Amino acid sequence: MVTRLSPRDAMYYFLDDSRSTTHLGALLIVDPAAAQATSENAEPGGTGSEASDAARRASRQSTLDYAGLVSLVENRLQLIPRYRQVVREVTLGLARPVWVDDPDFDINFHIRRAGLPRPGGAVDVDELVARVMSRPLDRTRPLWEMYLIEGLADGRLAILTKSHRCLIDDAGSREISEVICDDTETAEPLPEELWMPGRPPGGTHLVAGALAEALARPGDLVDTVLHGNGIVSEMRSAVGTTVRRVGDVVSQLTDSAPRSPLNNAGTTTRSFTTVALPRRGCAKVAEHHGCTINDVELAIISGVMRKWMLSFDPAEVPADTVRVVVPLSARDPGVERTAEPEPGWIGVGKPSFVTDLPVGESNPAVRLAQVAGLADRYAQSPRRMTLGPSPLFPELGVVPFPEISSRAFRSLNSRAYNVPVAMSTSPVPDRFVLGAPVRQVFSIPTLVSQRALAISVVEYRDHLHFAFVADRGVIADLPAMADYVFESHEELTQKS
Repeated sequence: MVTRLSPRDAMYYFLDDSRSTTHLGALLIVDPAAAQATSENAEPGGTGSEASDAARRASRQSTLDYAGLVSLVENRLQLIPRYRQVVREVTLGLARPVWVDDPDFDINFHIRRAGLPRPGGAVDVDELVARVMSRPLDRTRPLWEMYLIEGLADGRLAILTKSHRCLIDDAGSREISEVICDDTETAEPLPEELWMPGRPPGGTHLVAGALAEALARPGDLVDTVLHGNGIVSEMRSAVGTTVRRVGDVVSQLTDSAPRSPLNNAGTTTRSFTTVALPRRGCAKVAEHHGCTINDVELAIISGVMRKWMLSFDPAEVPADTVRVVVPLSARDPGVERTAEPEPGWIGVGKPSFVTDLPVGESNPAVRLAQVAGLADRYAQSPRRMTLGPSPLFPELGVVPFPEISSRAFRSLNSRAYNVPVAMSTSPVPDRFVLGAPVRQVFSIPTLVSQRALAISVVEYRDHLHFAFVADRGVIADLPAMADYVFESHEELTQKS
């Protein structure tokens, strides 16, 4: 019995092309020296049984080095079985691809070491992340990579993860960076698992299964003709041209995003930059203006976008708005708690809404008030709700035409915003990797086709961690946005 990719996962799998890669990940800054100090303080010779127990637990804890990280990941892969599977396409695209155990799974291929010239700073880390995220994943292997980055200042390490979007389904599967982290310094390992890859199905078996499904649900076969991955998919270009023309007409008749270089198609070459702000200052701004931390984050991003647009031509006034898509839980935290009891930094497939950032407003206090007001209004508007990109023809069923039209117009939501903004809507508790505290967490969002910029914000350890991923062919000056974050924050604090 094979497991087929869901329509949405298959869509992300096939969205990869010469100018777009749909992977995401995380950057964790870890402090092994702090774990070593804890271990030394818990050496036997202290008083009481608690010191002895702490010493025994510390002695069992592996060291955070390459070998220790490999052992940790091997132990945790049982929680995310997709990370030991490959995607196998069906002959002639007669059905969506299937998940198959990788018979040659080699964990040392996926976990790699990287070094920075000592002492490596944030700029060095960002450049390394940009190079890693620019490269497509090897489709003949499980679609993920992990890097242990050495050489950071103060003896710190960084862990970079890169996972294809199709690995993180909407049913709650976690990204591997979240799986390797613990909420205590001395987490016990999972019971040992003897994993043996299943026998991969042959091509004939996959074709027979696809035909059996097609006979049971004829609409699927029509779907694969239109959006398959085999030779019959040559029709896709013609269909895509038609949809784009329809989209151009609809964008003139509906409330679409303003035209912007942020929607230009570029290359797979990425740039990456990060910045962390103290939460306390942002909380004071939110309290002074009677809004939320999320409103302040969006106001800071508005200031960043305004400054970036003015950097092209200081004499030119920027457009009135930049349209962003943000999690609905940014307005209603109960949405996040209902869907995911344990806060994390990778959120996909969750309800979102589209709102406008008033980048044309020069007064930062007025800009914040407008951000909060617009977000409150649009979070209640059904026309502004979205679940993100959707496949046009996932399963036609027995009544195809209503389904075609609804899916087609849902896909046009990709034209409805300029920048995706991923936000953690509740603080992430302290995390540890093999006893070493994680000092910073940056989420690396997916940069899909027709987007030149994606932004994420994670609230962790009393700081707001901003990460910017951009198409280097469109946005060549991304590091400047880190400076704009500080400037926009300072403008708001001066007005509070």
